[in-house]
Formats: sequence, structure tokens, C-alpha cells
Amino acid sequence: MAKCLSSICAVSHVAHSNDFLYGIIAIPARRSLEREKIDSLEKLSDYSEQEIRQLRGFGKNAMEKLKNHMKEHHVSFKN
Repeated sequence: MAKCLSSICAVSHVAHSNDFLYGIIAIPARRSLEREKIDSLEKLSDYSEQEIRQLRGFGKNAMEKLKNHMKEHHVSFKN
């Protein structure tokens, strides 16, 4: 039984290639960015805060975390 479980775990822990904002914002918000082809802070800076707020998963908490992360990296939304 343990042998079977370990093989299941090995398969389920495959790393994803898109780690953009992993650990910063929740999965629904990250997936929304992925659908918009936003995979870097540089691309994110091409959008206004209002445009990002309209995406699924971007409530008050996600936006606050995202803005703090952007500020740490000296990036901002377009005006």
C-alpha cells in the first residue's frame, strides 16, 4: 500500500512551469493573470489597477498583496 501511495504522491507533485506570483496571491487570481497572458511584473505594469481588479479572484486581499509585491520590486500599474 505504501508503495502505491508514494507513486501517487510523486505524480501529484509535478512542478508547474509558471511560478509567477506563486505564494503571493491565490490560485484563482494567478489563473486569471495566466488567461490574460500576464506572466511577469513588466507585463502587469501595462495594465491599470482597475483593469486587474475586474479579473476573477482579485478582491481586496489579492490586490493588497499584489500591490505590496509590486512596490517591493519598484513596479506600478499604468495610470
